[in-house]
Parts: sequence; structure tokens; C-alpha cells
Amino acid sequence: MIIHPPEPTWHLAEVNVALLKAPMGDPLVAPFVNALDRVNAVAEAADGFLWRHIDGETDPLSAPISSDEKVIFNASVWRDAASLEQFVWKTVHVRFFQERARWFDVFAGMHFAMWWVPPGTTFTPAEAMDRLQHLQDHGPSETAFGWVEAPGAQLWRDGRGTG
Repeated sequence: MIIHPPEPTWHLAEVNVALLKAPMGDPLVAPFVNALDRVNAVAEAADGFLWRHIDGETDPLSAPISSDEKVIFNASVWRDAASLEQFVWKTVHVRFFQERARWFDVFAGMHFAMWWVPPGTTFTPAEAMDRLQHLQDHGPSETAFGWVEAPGAQLWRDGRGTG
């Protein structure tokens, strides 16, 4: 089932959480941590990028979503699924995705969700985590879904994505 936006002008929000193998300052995860500014700059310059969560003046990874300091958080809004997947699978981001086993342990539960939002919408980490929990508890719906249900996510369907 493909989940289309309620209105043609709506945008795609996404949340992604992960569990680092070590705390942020540990040399084990340094290659990932040291690349964050560059990867975020690529995202922000990408066609279709609209907004990303930044916790005040700090990095978005500092968002308080867990008492575990190794749990990190990212959320953003894109014009559509095709724009998001171009960034995910066709930029430097894909290198870090492909090597994620070097820096991340398996996250217990759902780690990625998308949903449609009206133009200009932003959201808190708690709101994003509620969407992720809804996907885990109830499966894909208009409230939250994954790549399988995203219209226009052709790269994922062609086997370039895995989750």
C-alpha cells in the first residue's frame, strides 16, 4: 500500500534513531561523528530539503530522546520521498549507511519512520518519537510508514535501500 500525502502540497517528514557502539567522544565512532557536519551540509544543500531538527545551538544528535547517551536522533522534512532518497542513496550519506555496522549496534525497535506534514511544519523530538512508536505498535499507516509505503521511492524499490 502506497501512502500518498493528504494534499499535493504536503511534505515528507522523517525520523531516524540509532544506537552508537560507543559514546560520542569515543575513537570507535569518531569517523562517523567527524563526518556529521559534512553530511548535514550535503543534506541542507540537497534539492528538496526543507528543514532539519537542531536542538537549540547544538547538534541534532544531542536531542534528549533517551537516557542512553549512545542513542542518537535525526529528523528532517523533505519535499517528497524522491528528494529524501536522492540524498540517502546518491550522496556521501550512502557511504556511512553502508558502513553503519562499524559504528552502530542494532537498535531495539523501529529506527526509521516517515509521515506527511503540511508546508511549514516543524516538530519536536518527542513528536517524532511518537510517530516511530506508532509505526512499531500499529504498522504502516497515514500516521507513520517506511520506504515500502512511500510514493516515488524508486531507488529503494530498485534494491539500493534496505530499510
